[in-house]
Amino acid sequence: MMSKQFQTYQNNAVNTASGPQLTMMLYNGCIKFINQAIKAVNEKNYEAKNTNIQKAQDIIQELMLTLDQEIEISKQLLPLYEYIHFQLQQGNIKNDVNCLEEALTYVTDFRNTWKEVMKQGASTYVQGAQV
Repeated sequence: MMSKQFQTYQNNAVNTASGPQLTMMLYNGCIKFINQAIKAVNEKNYEAKNTNIQKAQDIIQELMLTLDQEIEISKQLLPLYEYIHFQLQQGNIKNDVNCLEEALTYVTDFRNTWKEVMKQGASTYVQGAQV
């Protein structure tokens, strides 16, 4: 019963989130899945490792697909996302925690930068509303 209520809550959170909030959710989900994959490799639970890496790869692919190629920063982000995806793939094939940790570092940096962008955006919005 509690699980169904939590799932309903999560669905509502996703359905009512703004674009920037959804991006933050994707980064957080990716970080969670990479951490779970690292733990699974260390525990030699290769099925869980594979499942979690595939989920992280799906998130990176979603981030790649939603880039607006008309914006210059998107052209710079795409190769970085491709590299993260490659590192996840190598981590999965080789059971290499170092590859996964490198991918995790990049995703964490992106998430932290995105968090700052969201703060600046909120600050600009509030300042604009005060004028």
